[in-house]
Amino acid sequence: MTDHEITEADIAAAERLLAVAYTAQERAQMVGNLQGQIESAVARRQVELPNTVPMTLRFDPRLPGFEMPRAEGVTGTAPDAPLPEDDADIAFAGLPHLAQWIASGALTSRRLTEIYLDRIARHNPQLMCFATVTAELALAEADAMDALTAQGTSRGPLHGIPYGVKDLFDTEGIVTGWGAEPYRDRVPDADARIVTMLREAGAVLLGKTTVGALAYNDIWYGGVTRNPFNTKEGSSGSSAGSASATAAGLCAFAIGTETLGSITSPSQRCGTTGLRPTFGRVSRAGGMALCWSLDKVGPICRGVEDTALVLDAINGGDPADRGSIDAPFAFDAGRGIEGLKLGYLPEAFGEGATDVDHAALDAAKALGIEVVEVSLPDLPYGALMNVLYAEAAAAFEHLTLTDADDTLTWQDEGAWPNTFRKARFLSAVDHVQLDRLRYLVMQALDGMFREVDAVIGPFMTGPMLIASNFTGHPCLHLRAGFENVGTRSPASLGAGKLTTGEAAQTGEKHRVPQGISVWGRLFDEGTILNLGLALEASLGVADERPRLGD
Repeated sequence: MTDHEITEADIAAAERLLAVAYTAQERAQMVGNLQGQIESAVARRQVELPNTVPMTLRFDPRLPGFEMPRAEGVTGTAPDAPLPEDDADIAFAGLPHLAQWIASGALTSRRLTEIYLDRIARHNPQLMCFATVTAELALAEADAMDALTAQGTSRGPLHGIPYGVKDLFDTEGIVTGWGAEPYRDRVPDADARIVTMLREAGAVLLGKTTVGALAYNDIWYGGVTRNPFNTKEGSSGSSAGSASATAAGLCAFAIGTETLGSITSPSQRCGTTGLRPTFGRVSRAGGMALCWSLDKVGPICRGVEDTALVLDAINGGDPADRGSIDAPFAFDAGRGIEGLKLGYLPEAFGEGATDVDHAALDAAKALGIEVVEVSLPDLPYGALMNVLYAEAAAAFEHLTLTDADDTLTWQDEGAWPNTFRKARFLSAVDHVQLDRLRYLVMQALDGMFREVDAVIGPFMTGPMLIASNFTGHPCLHLRAGFENVGTRSPASLGAGKLTTGEAAQTGEKHRVPQGISVWGRLFDEGTILNLGLALEASLGVADERPRLGD
């Protein structure tokens, strides 16, 4: 309820916030019945809506006429390499090698788990990439997997493999604090669906990787998660700890989420390989909701094939997630890329593109496939950001209305507290129109992917970061090279954009990774993974490690 009668002057002032203009007569006509509209809104606010309550409206990335791919099944490589003597070489090994050593008995899950726990103990105080380490649980799960191995039983390529899960997924009896002060003591009583699926696949939980507060940036209630290649800068976010820990060899792989860049941005910063699957492919049940129509779950690894093996384990429909879509997943590491057609937006490789960007495009052209220029319609793609702001502000409305948002560490203009407050002034009518614009963007990307099998470009390629997240298309981001740059500033999403901070650099220069993105058709991750494998081999930069004193 308002504490004063609404006046025509109030309406005139509000018009400026909404970029509309009414006449004096129009204001006079509406002033008498606005009170009921306000009272309805206030009454709704009295109903508690926990984060677990979803929207009734569900986003579906499939346009009319879409045909789901039918291929199913994953075939990885079968390496035959001896177990290294050095623990660091074991820690940084890819999943196919780790799986082979465990299956053959050359390496136990307990030893591998102990290697990672030791690395966490040594490096986490500097990197701040694990919010919680579950050492006893990890060793118990590792011993259980070793017992199965001794019996001749394997649960698959992730059997006995230690991993970290982003600290916005529930873990029974273990703090899941969402990186935010109001929730730092939150202890759920059940596991998220993805945690259950990974346990069933034989993976060993090392702990909870840090998340930028409420799934944004790399600042959380414990501090700032660091980039292993330059510990003077943050790791970007919001899957901050998942990327940092994986890049530093503190786990075999990690789970991240993306609403708008939260897998690809920290992968760009830390040099990991992140796979953002098609919207709906992986269950979000038991995970913190930020934006119901945008949130996605995917793996962060050190190699392309690794992401395929993890995605295979977590893929699947789930009725507990209203946005879930049951879809087959197919990947064959031995499948060639002959006959594929790859597109790129020429403006993405113009002013602002780096030598690494151009080298990645040249490497793609040298793969023997057709590489062509593509274009997208001139639409206000950036306007879709208001959808994100509205959903996020709704998900955490109680923080705004109770002033609990004041307890969050990050209070800049572009941080969540200010963004949530501003979102209260977004127009509901404009929100509906944004949803209709989103449909036009879906048609635009669908048209582009009718011409090519995949698109390649820098992380911030034109409208692709925003557009593809809102359409639900998958994206693989892999390391493409290195640059010598100064320490980079945090991202800014509240200003209507998200970057990894390359524009603001200070101090001495550091050799840091830079990646390249490959976007694909809906539910066709296998194609971009095969392209990624070919690029990874051609570029030859995936194996360089951060210097952490190992």
